[in-house]
Amino acid sequence: MNQTKVAQFILLGFGNLNGFNILFFFLFLIIFIFTIMGNLMLIVLVLVNTKLQFPMYYFLCHLSFSDLVISTNIVPNMLGAILYGGQKMTYIGCIIQFHFFSGTIIIECFLLSVMSYDRYLAICNPLRYSSIMNFKFRNGLSVWPWVLGLTLSLIGTMPVSKFNFCRDNIIDHVYCDLLPLQKLSCSDTSLVELEVFLFSMPIFIFPCGFIIGTYVYIFFTIAKIPTTTGKQKTFSTCSSHLIVVGTFYGTLIAKYMIPSVGQSLVINKIVSLLHTVITPLFNPIIYSFRNQDIKLAFRKCFAQ
Repeated sequence: MNQTKVAQFILLGFGNLNGFNILFFFLFLIIFIFTIMGNLMLIVLVLVNTKLQFPMYYFLCHLSFSDLVISTNIVPNMLGAILYGGQKMTYIGCIIQFHFFSGTIIIECFLLSVMSYDRYLAICNPLRYSSIMNFKFRNGLSVWPWVLGLTLSLIGTMPVSKFNFCRDNIIDHVYCDLLPLQKLSCSDTSLVELEVFLFSMPIFIFPCGFIIGTYVYIFFTIAKIPTTTGKQKTFSTCSSHLIVVGTFYGTLIAKYMIPSVGQSLVINKIVSLLHTVITPLFNPIIYSFRNQDIKLAFRKCFAQ
């Protein structure tokens, strides 16, 4: 059997949209533009507004930047695939897209854990919050998710880059993901699949367990607050983060942990869109509408 590394792939996206290509193209283009604008505006607001110079908003900047990375990594090629019914991608471009896609997922797992730890300290240990969450510690907590994410994603990227392809080069998906690349490869991918599974489960499960643990302590602390107003005010500071965590892990579980047997390819693509296109758009919206400080900063920005 002829085995070779293909020079390029053809990303099908949604394939034949029965004449609705232009409609879907403009729909996702508008979503992409609003995603870029929303996350950039959130980052700029936090950087220039003195009332937002707190660790919680500093970590939020990193979350918005990771959303920008995943959007700019996935959406442009997807838009080309929608408009033309397929998009050519070089072999290297596909591997790079897969690396940064998997890397940003890991980064967001750790960032959401860091943000939950920040809320735990602020609510459960407020007297020591400033001394613990100092400038050096805050920077360390924000840098390490990026270092770990981009490094650990190499565990999956390096073996995938050595796949041999002897069938066709058509990826029937919206981006270069592990499963469609495995289906195209004529290499034995069982070892890679096991390796990725063994490394990915702790990466996803430990941060998720850590987040659940911190919020158990947070809820117990909130329950001890004597007034209803005090409880609502305290809970409002972490409710946005809880919604973002629920959205992120909900789409992640739907895509990777629910058995793919019986799932249609269309459903898999839709779940992928939710994770890579819709979630990065919703994150700044959730924080903007549910956080009083950010809403006030927005109002002041547009009032000037």
